[in-house]
Amino acid sequence: MQDILSLLKLAATVLVPAVTVKAQCPDYSIYSQQRHEPFSTGKYSLPYMRPEPACRMFNSSDVEDAIVAMKDVIKDPDLYRLFENSFPNSLDTAVKWKGVSASNAEEELTFLITGDINAMWLRDSANQMQSYLTLLKPNTSTSSLASLYRGVINLQARYILSAPHCNSFQPPIESGLSPTRNQELPDNFTPPISNATVFECKYELDSLAAFLEISTNYYQATGDVAFFARFEWVRAVQIILETTEALLVGMYASNGSVNAVPYTWMRTTTSGTETLSNSGRGNPVQDGTGLVRSAFRPSDDATIYQLFIPANMMFSRYLDSASEIMAAIGGQRNLANHMHNFSQSIRRAVTQHGIVNDPTYGQVYAFEVDGFGSANRMDDANIPSLLSAPFIGYLNATDAVYQNTRRFILSKDNPYYMRGPVINAVGGPHVSFGYAWPMASIVRIFTTSSASEIQTTLTELVSSTAGLGLIHESINCFDEGDWTRQWFSWANGLFGQCLLDLKERVPGVLGASYQ
Repeated sequence: MQDILSLLKLAATVLVPAVTVKAQCPDYSIYSQQRHEPFSTGKYSLPYMRPEPACRMFNSSDVEDAIVAMKDVIKDPDLYRLFENSFPNSLDTAVKWKGVSASNAEEELTFLITGDINAMWLRDSANQMQSYLTLLKPNTSTSSLASLYRGVINLQARYILSAPHCNSFQPPIESGLSPTRNQELPDNFTPPISNATVFECKYELDSLAAFLEISTNYYQATGDVAFFARFEWVRAVQIILETTEALLVGMYASNGSVNAVPYTWMRTTTSGTETLSNSGRGNPVQDGTGLVRSAFRPSDDATIYQLFIPANMMFSRYLDSASEIMAAIGGQRNLANHMHNFSQSIRRAVTQHGIVNDPTYGQVYAFEVDGFGSANRMDDANIPSLLSAPFIGYLNATDAVYQNTRRFILSKDNPYYMRGPVINAVGGPHVSFGYAWPMASIVRIFTTSSASEIQTTLTELVSSTAGLGLIHESINCFDEGDWTRQWFSWANGLFGQCLLDLKERVPGVLGASYQ
């Protein structure tokens, strides 16, 4: 016990200088809604939205060098300012705490908030770190991007071991940070968990896939297989397999009896997307499809049909790549084979049940299915989405079924493709009608090589920040000044990641004017 207390004291001591400085810094939730000089020299006169260096939560020389280098590549002053503000946003504002485990001083931990919500989402934190993937390299220093990655992976593993059905979490006890109160967890909720450790407990398959994603990203960039053998990574993967395999079950057994399900969620709410029907079980799904159920989407909205295709795509893709990590760890070949085989069975199930025929577009991927023949035909802005299938590495953008699906998604036939004079992009029920999500615009850029499509989309992004120079969650397609979430770190980092990708893929568009 004394050793644990000593380590807690050490972790707190290490952070004292940063906490002292940051106590004098402005609240970024307020700071990000105000325009700060110097302004860009372009038509939109975008403000400089980075905190002062002393107020930044994590400093990386590699990121700073990349920002400076892009100034010679991005010729438009407003586009560059948007990149300059957005790319480092997670490091500047969202690394709420970084330290070590109380039980093992070698185990790094990173508590990475989503932005204006003081909690750590599995999905968001994995994607926030992915923004810096091209700069990630082997490094044992605790001040490196590699250390941040390791800290996020270790903390995510802890979260998954404690509550594998949950999507967002409170600060670790070592941080000394107080939990943030979310709305009460519902009474009709299994398995139960406390709000003291969990911020929200909506079961989303993509949250578990996100852990495999960030693990894959770190491993492929660093080759650091020893890291995965040292702490709780293997146990976390085992729990992920147990959790998802239990959710292969349909509503009814072969004799017609109702199957027991490992997760239910029923909340008293005024919003239908915040709860599940049928006593918290959701709508029926067919047994034996090979698809893993997901009660909620990456938007944190309830699924209509729980066989949610984008999350199954993502889980299959990263379960397979993570099996390579497992295979490289001594003595884990059987588990690695199991991961690979499970991944391939999900891929076959997506092909069998997730592709439907559209009279206009031909064979396309459905958003959700139930295995009984029903399909929900739409797409949502949040990743994973159908639009993002090449981005998450599930398939190639040239895939014929994907191209048919993409044409549908970016048309008026997709009920959540929002159109207007300000911005045209996929939205979703989370914010409701008429609000397009810049995140979907960015994914659109990632999934095309058309210079004209990219330039049109970039023009909309640069011109629709309401003069704040940050990437919002959503924007009213008819009113630039009507938007949600000015501090959404994942979307900001994704934009920076996108421009770095364009530098390698379609560099000419970064030399164009967006005035």
